[in-house]
Amino acid sequence: MMGRCTMKDRERIFKAYETILNEELVPAMGCTEPIALAYCAAKARSVLGKRPERVLAQVSGNIIKNVKSVIVPNTNGAKGIEAAVAIGIVAGREDRLLEVLSEISDAQKEEFREYLRSTPIQVSQQKDGALLDMSVSVWSGSSCASVRIAGEHTNIVRITKDDEILLERVLESGMDTEREERYGLLNVEDIYCFATEAELSQVEGVLKRQIEYNRAAAEEGLRGDYGANIGSVLLMSGEENVRIRAKAMAAAGSDARMNGSELPVVINSGSGNQGLTVSLPVMEYAKELGAGEEKLYRALALSNLIAIHLKRGIGPLSAYCGAVSAGVAAGAGIAYLKEGDYDTIAHTVVNGLAIASGMICDGAKASCAAKIAVAVEAGLLGYDMYRNGQQFYGGDGVVAKGVENTIRNISWIGSRGMKETDQEILNIMTC
Repeated sequence: MMGRCTMKDRERIFKAYETILNEELVPAMGCTEPIALAYCAAKARSVLGKRPERVLAQVSGNIIKNVKSVIVPNTNGAKGIEAAVAIGIVAGREDRLLEVLSEISDAQKEEFREYLRSTPIQVSQQKDGALLDMSVSVWSGSSCASVRIAGEHTNIVRITKDDEILLERVLESGMDTEREERYGLLNVEDIYCFATEAELSQVEGVLKRQIEYNRAAAEEGLRGDYGANIGSVLLMSGEENVRIRAKAMAAAGSDARMNGSELPVVINSGSGNQGLTVSLPVMEYAKELGAGEEKLYRALALSNLIAIHLKRGIGPLSAYCGAVSAGVAAGAGIAYLKEGDYDTIAHTVVNGLAIASGMICDGAKASCAAKIAVAVEAGLLGYDMYRNGQQFYGGDGVVAKGVENTIRNISWIGSRGMKETDQEILNIMTC
């Protein structure tokens, strides 16, 4: 099926999708919000030119929510904003972006503990600004510097040193025009067209890396003792089948990532958990079905792009659990592996969203792994429903006629409808 792609449109759309996959599927070590904060702090230290004697971190509510309870890698189990800032200052490599904490020695870990103990690090919540917004200001003697990141995890919008503005960018309400146009081309029908027809040489590298990195994280999660060990719990349930293994592998990757593993994962929509969720179940079903390498790459291209499409309308940080969009997208990728056509994939997405869209995000932490397992199950059930002649119809709650209209409804709920919910979650978490 060629969807709505004309020959002219097809080239433009396929090129846009290749670019999106290369932009989005990048490695990150640890939960992306504390890592972004460590990157911001490392950059501020670099601008100052010396180790700060005093630090102020000003962060949006959603940054507080996603940093508060998650272990920061290479800190021997430390959690929270102060830990992320301190390790970034002491040992962060700002040139490594979201892998800023990937090269830290034992000696630096000791330095971090002493710095965290002895250095005043003040944290305050920003009341205005973007949902993803952080600023780290640092002082040494009479010298000071500050760095602000907003909108995206590595998007530096302001740098100052003493009284001089070194960089300032206008924070747009959305992406730049070129990116906005590119992401605006996303729709399920054309994503299916791309997955079935495109020559994948331009994205093969990032998909191969996603397979390698995310499988290693899942295996580490099953091997070690991380958080609530949801992946291992699923495998010990007494049932040994691909459905259980698919959920267990995704959960195990999150077990490790949320609870101190130093392995990088390949993210999706700015989230490691979503990157794990959208890939590992598809990989597990590909192995079970004996799908070849090319078929797996095409299934992953489809699942990744659908997840990005779903999350784009919701926004990077929300009270809407991002695992839902990724789990539903994984269900679509599995449907593709099972030779599902466009209608099967579209209905899998609609059914999955109808099942699990009430799940809230209450920050990054050990329970994310359990939510991932639930989200993957929603995607699989959505597929099973349509395969057995069942579906949810327009007018069933938030379900509308047509997959894109349903996605639009979910986007509205996640981005607008749950704003008050998001604030109440933050109030509870910081009480």
